[in-house]
Amino acid sequence: MRNIITIHEKPQSDDRSARGRVLRCADPDLVEAHFIGEAGEAAQMPWLQAASEMRLEDCAPVWEIPILKGRRVGPGWWWTATNGGMVRYEFGAMRTQLMMLDFDPQVVAVACRPVELRWRGRGGRTIGHAPHLMARLTDGSGLLIDCAGRLGAGRRLVQRAAHVDAAATAAGWHYRLVGRPSQVVEANVRWLAGYRHPRCAQGLMPGVSRSFRTSTALLDGVAAVGDPIAVWPAVFHGLWRGLLTAPLDTPLHAGTRAVASAPSGAGVAQ
Repeated sequence: MRNIITIHEKPQSDDRSARGRVLRCADPDLVEAHFIGEAGEAAQMPWLQAASEMRLEDCAPVWEIPILKGRRVGPGWWWTATNGGMVRYEFGAMRTQLMMLDFDPQVVAVACRPVELRWRGRGGRTIGHAPHLMARLTDGSGLLIDCAGRLGAGRRLVQRAAHVDAAATAAGWHYRLVGRPSQVVEANVRWLAGYRHPRCAQGLMPGVSRSFRTSTALLDGVAAVGDPIAVWPAVFHGLWRGLLTAPLDTPLHAGTRAVASAPSGAGVAQ
């Protein structure tokens, strides 16, 4: 994944403890997980236990979604093809990463802030952090994601990311502090996301797969199936699901070549 931000402490002229050194992380055995239980009650248990025993992706957000003045994109809902339902997001960068997770074939469930990790900091002070998003992967492990805004990740987020990364690794999970995808990839995935609902297939996927048995321009493949008005949504749905593959690092257009394939194993979870 090319938009991972390296999790190191940034040097600051007014902080003698920060000179580019990797942060000393909290002991994962002592990290606590806080989440909302099935009955809506607040629950707590050791993080390593929660990571192995709980379906955290089914939990409600641990925090109320704040509405912050000055943000260009406020809180909202994203209908996920992965979950078949709505998932909350708080701001634009979070919505983009939610979309990318929804597109990733390795992801089988996504959730907004379902767990808060707490550990002891300097002087015994309790520090808590709830990663923006969580995904359940096809191998059963989990992925925690924090989203850097358009101005990048703040120093506090970078510091806390190191602790969360260590806790996730100890549990056999993954953690990513991510920036924005490339503009072309984001634009292509956002276009395909408009056709993510299963209704776009319209029963045409067998014909679409036959039409793209070999590498074929999108326009030619669509014409070979039938009425373009009906077929284009099915083709875009096939690209969303990975039933068709095409290069997404260049803008999609009628001449883009695609080929039928099994869902790819490559995605943002790598």
